[in-house]
Amino acid sequence: MNGRRATDVFSHSSFALWVCASAQAWHTPVLVMKLTKLELWQRFQEFYREYPTVGLAMDFSRMDFTPEFLTKMEPAVQRALDSMEQLDRGALANPDENRMVGHYWLRDSALAPSREIARDIEDTLADIKGFAAQVHAGKVVGTGGPFRNVLIIGIGGSALGPQFVAGALGHPNNDKLTLYFLDNTDPDGIDRILATLGSDLGQTLCLVISKSGGTKETRNGMLEVKSAYERAGLRFDRHTVAITMSGSELDKYAVTWIKRFPIWEWVGGRTSQLSAVGLLPAALQGLDIDSILAGAHACDQVDRTRITKENPAAMLALAWHFGGSGKGQKSLVVLPYKDRLELFSKYLQQLIMESLGKEFNLDGERVNQGLSVFGNKGATDQHSYIQQLRDGIDNYFALFIEVLRDRNAASMEVEPNATSGDFLQGFFLGTRDALYDGGRRSVTITVSAVTPFTVGALIALFERTVGIYACLININAYHQPGVQAGKLAADAIIKLKLRTMNHLSENSGEDFSAEQIANALGMPDQVEAIFKLCEHLAANPDRGFSKTQGASLFLAKYRRS
Repeated sequence: MNGRRATDVFSHSSFALWVCASAQAWHTPVLVMKLTKLELWQRFQEFYREYPTVGLAMDFSRMDFTPEFLTKMEPAVQRALDSMEQLDRGALANPDENRMVGHYWLRDSALAPSREIARDIEDTLADIKGFAAQVHAGKVVGTGGPFRNVLIIGIGGSALGPQFVAGALGHPNNDKLTLYFLDNTDPDGIDRILATLGSDLGQTLCLVISKSGGTKETRNGMLEVKSAYERAGLRFDRHTVAITMSGSELDKYAVTWIKRFPIWEWVGGRTSQLSAVGLLPAALQGLDIDSILAGAHACDQVDRTRITKENPAAMLALAWHFGGSGKGQKSLVVLPYKDRLELFSKYLQQLIMESLGKEFNLDGERVNQGLSVFGNKGATDQHSYIQQLRDGIDNYFALFIEVLRDRNAASMEVEPNATSGDFLQGFFLGTRDALYDGGRRSVTITVSAVTPFTVGALIALFERTVGIYACLININAYHQPGVQAGKLAADAIIKLKLRTMNHLSENSGEDFSAEQIANALGMPDQVEAIFKLCEHLAANPDRGFSKTQGASLFLAKYRRS
């Protein structure tokens, strides 16, 4: 740094004026002026780190950390690292659900708190490799011959991770099987997937993934696909594998299927990518799952260092804390400049938002914490949103992901001495500069190439960052009461729909408004929901209900046809 310390940069007269709104706001500086290019270069040298064993680099120079912020946060960071060490050793990290959190053991079974758990991890990995090899060799086949396709039926963590990895690492010329995903209970979406597979059902291996075994969206997709197989004269159980917890509803249902792989109670859905949930689809696709695990393991090693500035996950957690004032007051915009990483922001949405979006902290205090995550790929989508990011409301900080290697082959020049990849990097660097000039903060992650190893490292980096950040803000990152609340609310709506249908069926030939149905059911406060349910029934003729327009929208009448 040419003999200058970071504090020298901060004290430079042309740097910034910092304003604190209160004694509590020491970590929420207001940037009034920005660094010159030369001053920013010196700051870059202070906050840029390369991690050769992981294949990535991190740049925090544009987050405007002050020395005071880092000093004040250091005790909290060390407490968070203590907590992460305890988690690694099998501490009860999810007290609300009375379970351990062990997704870190998946890439290092030696960390597991018992030899039994370690052996389960090792045996399952060997089983995944062995099964994939049998499928590739044509020893496990469908009724139509060797499997050519894999249809993954799951939702949330049972689909987002596998989708991200498949898109990041797959290639039509190299994939041993083609992956398809059925990740919703949308009938039209199901029809589109089945139409795409067409007559290939007999050569399609289905993976039904549900940890609890009772996820309604996954169950619905499974039943719809099973019906399609039966209509084609095929046995669904001869084409299907389950990934679920031992003893679950799905585990019992799948006893006649080709095979069942485990999800353990100590692995959460959003951190299950390096279990059978993600490794089996990847292995069937033909990806190098050993390298994915090796990348995650290497990143975990670096993320365990106690020197904060040398710990990429700790620094990233501090960036989130600083960027959102420790309360998620600004969103995180993820901008990967690589087509292969297009789905990474979608994967991170669940990992981060489901982990950190909590009403209460560990002390039972209502805090309504969280960190909103949005993202699109660069440079494509910056044409649609960069205007607001640069000049609009300052309600975010950015995370750029740069990939150094353009492609595996030589690149042509699209202009003298300039390739398409040169332009992609130009758009990335130009956009980052434009945002910084507008006073917008950002972090940059640089990876050498998108490989199984670096994808594993990215997964591990963000899993560890979520854990550290959760410790900094004192919340449980490993439960999801809001998700359960949503499921219970959906169940209540289904029950209300059945009661509505029964009322109309029992009074067939009579017309009823939504308000009349609500009163007849003794549920006048549910009239809006009943209106929506009746509208849906009438819009689908196969359900056997019809609608007659009334004098106003809300006086329409519904009947059993």
